[in-house]
Amino acid sequence: MPARPELIRPDDVAIAAAMSRALTVIALVILALGDGEHTVNLVAERPDDTFVRGQADLSVGTDPVRLSVLDEDDYTALRTLLVFALEGSTVRGVVLVATTAAEPYPRACGWTVRGGWLHAMDTADLQQAVTPCPGVAAVRREVYRALALPQITDDSAH
Repeated sequence: MPARPELIRPDDVAIAAAMSRALTVIALVILALGDGEHTVNLVAERPDDTFVRGQADLSVGTDPVRLSVLDEDDYTALRTLLVFALEGSTVRGVVLVATTAAEPYPRACGWTVRGGWLHAMDTADLQQAVTPCPGVAAVRREVYRALALPQITDDSAH
């Protein structure tokens, strides 16, 4: 028996459906965050107990409408991880945290993946997720409950 379980590639239909949901989710998250400078982090645990992580920095404005991505490669990696997180067969325990630059402290909200969609995290769980380890220098973040994202099924996207 191998030391690590084999990862089985999801079928193309499942990946395409998850890709469609990921594009919708990204748009909804950006709308939920609103104007400002945002850092979006995604962490997922794989079935072999390893972790994968992606991060992208975004600048969003509504007057005029604009979305700027600091690093296209980071954004592409984050988007790809989100597709596999929403598909669900190759990852588990997925958390997406968005931090918005604000004074006096940055603000953070987060979502978890359940049933192929993002659901707002409980603020106590989010606070635990963003609290730095003892002895690690990090900026304190104020947490708030993320907006619920209207769930759009694969069928309703057609």
